[in-house]
Amino acid sequence: MSRRTAALDLPLPPRRKGVAAYEWLYASVRAAILEGRLHPGTRLPGTRDLAEQYALARGTVVAAFEQLKSEGYVDGTVGSGTYISKQLPEALLHVVDEPRPPGQTATPRRRLSAYARRLTPFPPYEHRRSRAFRANVPALDLFPTTLWAKVAAHRLPRLTVPLLLGCEAMGYLPLRRAVADYLVQSRGVRCEPAQIAIVSGIQEALDLVARVLLDPGDRVCIEDPGYEGAAGVFKAVGARITGVDVDDEGMRVPRVRGARLVYVTPAHQFPAGVTMSVARRLQLLEWARESGAMIFEDDYDSEYRYRGRPIPALQGLDRSGQVLFAGSFSKVLFPSLRLGYLVIPPDLVERFDAAKSLSTRHAALLDQAVLCDFITEGHFGRHLRRMREVYGERLSALIDGARRHLAGALDVSEVEAGLQTFGWLRDGLDGQKVARAAAKREVEVTPLRSYSLRGKLKRDGLQLGFAAVDIDEIRRGVRELAAVLE
Repeated sequence: MSRRTAALDLPLPPRRKGVAAYEWLYASVRAAILEGRLHPGTRLPGTRDLAEQYALARGTVVAAFEQLKSEGYVDGTVGSGTYISKQLPEALLHVVDEPRPPGQTATPRRRLSAYARRLTPFPPYEHRRSRAFRANVPALDLFPTTLWAKVAAHRLPRLTVPLLLGCEAMGYLPLRRAVADYLVQSRGVRCEPAQIAIVSGIQEALDLVARVLLDPGDRVCIEDPGYEGAAGVFKAVGARITGVDVDDEGMRVPRVRGARLVYVTPAHQFPAGVTMSVARRLQLLEWARESGAMIFEDDYDSEYRYRGRPIPALQGLDRSGQVLFAGSFSKVLFPSLRLGYLVIPPDLVERFDAAKSLSTRHAALLDQAVLCDFITEGHFGRHLRRMREVYGERLSALIDGARRHLAGALDVSEVEAGLQTFGWLRDGLDGQKVARAAAKREVEVTPLRSYSLRGKLKRDGLQLGFAAVDIDEIRRGVRELAAVLE
C-alpha cells in the first residue's frame, strides 16, 4: 500500500528566543501530530532537507526525530524515510492541553458583521433515489450526457489563449448572444446581449440585485407562499420583507408604500404553480412605475409549458425599465451546471458589471463555452422539446390518478407549466401530518404552509413533483397517498 508523502516544506511555528533548537523541533512536530495537521502514514521531509530549510545542524534534526521515534510518534529506517506512526501511542488519546496564555479561550470570541448574523444556510440538493413526488428536480436520468460530453470534447481542442485567460465579468459574449436570441424568440424578452449577465444561477442573481439595489431597512415585497431562497437573500442584506398574497391570477398587486423591490415568479408561481394573468401583469407594472419599485422576475420553470397560449414575460411588457429578468439552466439541463442569466435594464448595466467584477469575476469560462455550443448547435432546443413531451405525459398521469383516487381529499391543480404542481387539502387535514405519514410510505410531498412567510394560509395544500418520476412511480405514489388521506 502506498504511503502519503508530505510536501517538501514542513511549516513550523517560529522558534521563540531562548528555546533550544532540538526542543523546538521536537515540540513543533509533536504538536502538529496531536492537532491532526500531520496524519498517520504521512512521510516527513528528509533530515537534510529539514536542516537546510530551518538552518539547523543535521544532527539536531536526527536527535529530534529519534526522540519522537522512541515515544512512538514516528517510525522508519535509514534510507526508507520517516513516517507518522499509524498506531499512535495510547497516551495521545488522553492528551492534556498545555496551559493557555491568560485570557485565551478554547473558542475565540468573534465579532461578526450584521450581514453575517442575519445569514441562514440554504440547503444543498440531496442525492437520493427519485420517488413520488419529489419536486424541483428535472429527470436527470434522461439528460443526454453522452451528447454533452461530445460537445465538450469538441470544444476542448479549440481552446484559445483568451479562453484560458478568462472573460469580462458579465460573461462569455457568444453565450450572452445565444441567450439573448433565445429569450427574445421564446420568452418575448426585450434585450440586447450587453444587458445579459451570466451568473451561477438564481441565487447569485438575487444576491447581485440585493447588493446593488437594497440598503438595510429597505422594503421588499415577496409572494406568500413563496421561494424561501429569495427571502433568505433579502433578509441577509437587512431588508424588511412584506408577504403578498397569491390567488388564481398570481401575486396580487402590493398595497404597501415605499417598496424598493418586488420579487415575483409569474410564469409558474413557486410553490402554488399558477401562471400570472396578463391583466395582473399589467397592473403590477403600472404599480411599480408609479411607486418607483423595481421588479425581480424569476422566470421559474417557464421552459416547460403544456397547455394554454404562451404569455410574454413580464419584462417584455415593461416600457419603463422596472424589471430585472432572471432564469437558470439548472432545472432545464442539470443542477450542477450552475449557470443562469440576469437581464439588466441598460442604465444599470455598469453598476452590475462592477459588482460582479468584485465578487465572482465571471462564471467558469469552459462551462460557458460548452453551453454556448450546446445551444447554438440546436441540442438545447431539441432537448427542451423532448422533455416537454415526457413531462407532459407524466403530468397527465398524475392528474388522471388524482381524479380517480384523490378526489374529495386532494384537489390537484392542472398547471400550465413547470416541473411540479400542488393540490389543496380538504378542510381539517394538516399538511405536516400528511407529509409525515406519506414519508413512511416512501412518498415525498411538501406542505404548502412550509413556504408561507406569515403562516396565514386559510387552507393547506401539498406540492407534488412529477418531472423526475416515471409514470409507474407516479401511479404508485398516488395509491399510497390515497391510503394516507383515507
